[in-house]
Amino acid sequence: MYYGANHPMKPHRIVMAHHLVLGYGLHKAGLDVFTPRRAEKAEIAQFHSSDYVDFLSKVTPESANRQSAQAALARFNLNEDCPPFSGLWDFCRSYAAASVQGAVRLNHGLCDVAINWAGGLHHAKKAEASGFCYVNDLVLAILELLKYNAR
Repeated sequence: MYYGANHPMKPHRIVMAHHLVLGYGLHKAGLDVFTPRRAEKAEIAQFHSSDYVDFLSKVTPESANRQSAQAALARFNLNEDCPPFSGLWDFCRSYAAASVQGAVRLNHGLCDVAINWAGGLHHAKKAEASGFCYVNDLVLAILELLKYNAR
């Protein structure tokens, strides 16, 4: 994923953090490292509106350049802060699923701490992107945690 040269979000830092953990052998000190599955539309739609999820699943940089896409881009707030990029939907599905999987592991007592290097993208709203965030993985993880921890 690439937001553009002047964009403050630098996703390559996620990969760098992962490589540092592996390079220094930190994962051998009791960490379980796993590759997330990809979240399905229905999972993401537990918080986000179905029309927004459907749009995210289809938008590409090429389709965003069409005049007919301008209204939808404005409606869902895909702009300079949250531009469409190649692989956007797969990225959203991966980081959302990783946070949900962490919550599942916590719920089942499989870990005491769960970290998603790519997660914490909490600015996304129900029907729009915001602050470099497209899918609010924190809300999705909280919804999962509440399945076992609601009072």
